[in-house]
Amino acid sequence: MRPFEVELRRAALPLVRPFRTSRGAETDKHVLLLQWRTEGPHGPVSGWAECGADPEPTYYPEYIDTVTRALVDVLVPMAREVAAADGPFLPRLRTALDDVPGMPLAKAALESAALDAELRAAGMPLSTYLGGHRDRIPVGVSVGIADSIDDLLDWVGGYLEDGYHRVKLKVRPGWDVEPVRAVREAFGDDLPLQVDANQAYRTSDIPHLLTFERFGLLLIEQPFPADDLLAHARLAADLRTPVCLDESITSLGSAAAAIALRATDAINIKPARVGGYLTARSIHDLAAAHGIPCFCGGMLETGVGRAMNLALAGLPNFTLPGDISATSRYFAQDITQSFELVDSCLVPPTGPGSGADVDLDAVEEVTSARITC
Repeated sequence: MRPFEVELRRAALPLVRPFRTSRGAETDKHVLLLQWRTEGPHGPVSGWAECGADPEPTYYPEYIDTVTRALVDVLVPMAREVAAADGPFLPRLRTALDDVPGMPLAKAALESAALDAELRAAGMPLSTYLGGHRDRIPVGVSVGIADSIDDLLDWVGGYLEDGYHRVKLKVRPGWDVEPVRAVREAFGDDLPLQVDANQAYRTSDIPHLLTFERFGLLLIEQPFPADDLLAHARLAADLRTPVCLDESITSLGSAAAAIALRATDAINIKPARVGGYLTARSIHDLAAAHGIPCFCGGMLETGVGRAMNLALAGLPNFTLPGDISATSRYFAQDITQSFELVDSCLVPPTGPGSGADVDLDAVEEVTSARITC
């Protein structure tokens, strides 16, 4: 492996609309970007990745400050030791990362940046490397908690006019039955509709959740805390509507446990949460072997992460519309090329690596701090 350096950039991009879930609200996308710089066979090469961490530990235990320290103090020095040894770099890096306990967001960011750099140097698209073959990725839209039913209906109507054909509503106790009923009545029974609770309910809420049957939902996503697989299994046994797991799926082992317990009928795979795109591919393969459909989740990514997610979503068992959505759903100005709807789909970039065309001037405008290591 050729010598390399890694630059970490902390940045913030304003969202076109605040995004509210049962876990809180965001008005800006705060992001930690990684640039992996090295020499390729034809000159300098930069691999890019973004970390899924937030500024505070509101959604994951890791947050931007802890990820930064993990990368600077542990993971980048470890990657240099791996690079100095003989043999293929990426498989040995994967092995070394697996030996480090925890820190999936930090590990995913580092591996993704290295993978992007290696593939750009080799001239290979990430989709080809992962085994995806689609040139169109069906996507839906995730709709946050609104201030009123009227606002929600305006949002949903606008997204349908934009071309989205599948809608996911964020719900929580006190904001669930009424908004779902209102959307059903306003837009009809033919609208593919699902809900996502982001762990907001408890086992005592199962009788209430069973009332969702009447709405003909595609999925009920992550109603209970991530570690309560037994509650999800109990609900899945009693509910005709499929139960989908999201936050519970943190590794290949957790996915295997959920499938064995019959706690899930579908899986939302978020590469950052499971430790990277290679682990995400393994979870996809495991789910496919058990007949469990998947979709690629979103975390309000910039174009750097969106391009990589589109590459992953080209795998054959991503049969449900993804939560990737168009650039304009989130940002008026991104740091890469825009990804916009074409017949309810997004088109994955075809260039080497992720295919994200990073605008360095745009990155500079939103960068608030940087560290080179």
